[in-house]
Amino acid sequence: MTRIDDTFARLRAEGKKAFVSYIMAGDPDFETSREIVLGLPGAGVDIIELGLPFTDPMADGPTIQLAGQRALANGQTLDRTLQIARDLRVRDDRTPIVLMGYYNPIHSRGVPLFLEQAKAAGIDGLIVVDLPPEEDAELCIPAQKAGLNFIRLATPTTDDRRLPTVLQNTSGFVYYVSITGITGAAAAQATDVGPEVARIKAATNLPVIVGFGIRTPESARAIAEVADGAVVGSAIVSEVAQGRTPAEILAFVKSLADGAHSA
Repeated sequence: MTRIDDTFARLRAEGKKAFVSYIMAGDPDFETSREIVLGLPGAGVDIIELGLPFTDPMADGPTIQLAGQRALANGQTLDRTLQIARDLRVRDDRTPIVLMGYYNPIHSRGVPLFLEQAKAAGIDGLIVVDLPPEEDAELCIPAQKAGLNFIRLATPTTDDRRLPTVLQNTSGFVYYVSITGITGAAAAQATDVGPEVARIKAATNLPVIVGFGIRTPESARAIAEVADGAVVGSAIVSEVAQGRTPAEILAFVKSLADGAHSA
């Protein structure tokens, strides 16, 4: 049982859906992003997705691309990203942290060393969007052996023939991408998402969390009503980009978390 498994078990017992928030590590700078991450559990976040900045984030829209560029320009590295996780663990040993990003920085570090360092920092799971299931031996299987969940993305184009391959080594939860395209590109619609979540849940016992295109407490609630929880990323990162203070950003996050938890 990982922290992610424990979190979903607790939420089920409480009759609540999960709220997952994404924040880019190092955006707009190390100290500000660290302050925001440390405040996320208190704002009602059940699982933290911690973005690892990368120079070529092909699945992300302009909002998160620019966040990564700001972070890299201000000296954010893999080591500094893991430091944020370590700092959170000093005060919070319950909230799961999922490191989300691309394979290149991990490959550059070397998989065995990276997994050792991530586990020691308190990382609970990985979302690596550019490693398909056909490459599971590269990182997914070693990560599972190291005690980290490997979370896979399913999309509107993941048909019934492809779905078993996507699910075969997935653990923790399934991240359903509600729209076709890049992050922040369109609004998620619960009427479209509901049948797709049901289709995925018929093929797995894992929780299904929905992300992309959720920007308001109302949409977080609507999506959480048809899934096991909601993920918000670009809308939060946009608040960072607009120069909001950590307190203002965390208040916005709390409104989203309250929306998802009211489902």
